[in-house]
Amino acid sequence: MSGDDGQDYDGYARLGLDRSGQAEAFDSIGDRYDDAFPHKEGQLAAGDWLARTLPSGSRVLDLGCGTGLPTARQLSDAGLEVVGVDLSPGMLELARGNVAGAEFVLADLADLRDGGLGSFDGVAAFFSLLMLPRAEIPYALRMTHGLLRPGGLLALAMVEADVDDFAMPFLGHTIRVSGYLREELRQVVCESGFDVVGESTQAYAPASTDVPPEIQLFFNLRRA
Repeated sequence: MSGDDGQDYDGYARLGLDRSGQAEAFDSIGDRYDDAFPHKEGQLAAGDWLARTLPSGSRVLDLGCGTGLPTARQLSDAGLEVVGVDLSPGMLELARGNVAGAEFVLADLADLRDGGLGSFDGVAAFFSLLMLPRAEIPYALRMTHGLLRPGGLLALAMVEADVDDFAMPFLGHTIRVSGYLREELRQVVCESGFDVVGESTQAYAPASTDVPPEIQLFFNLRRA
């Protein structure tokens, strides 16, 4: 499949991976996730950038929306039309209860290649792409580029880490994560068709001792 900008997404083919275990882990975690990550100043600031920059009524995709908190609620309260997507049915059930004004859809990131959700003025992808192996992340970014209208915005957050499909304990479960160092992430997003219009880092210590402290990277991006 090719997007409307001529970019090829066929390489984003799941690489034979089964991500059902990721969904099952987040189904079991449920609202404990928000308890484990209670302070999200960096995420709120990035969401505020989207809300301030986009006109009221703009259509925004929350990619890996989880429980809908804080991002889907923040963007919906700001007057944006929000569509949240997640792989976890349990998380989506919580999101529908938390944010009545948004639409929530069960889907894998790879499913969005077909464009069934239409196009968007903005996308929020907060810590969702880190659930992919590194080989898939550039394809996911180019797919996101294709979902955005010309000049559309992407608020992206990743954890800074030089790891690829690394198994780690997470709230009593095991999930697989990938990451980049800051300079490498900047290169990946630029090669995927985005201009960097702002970036920041934040040291973050989760409330749960089961999850180690981390450095969070936030990139404000515009479709080139």
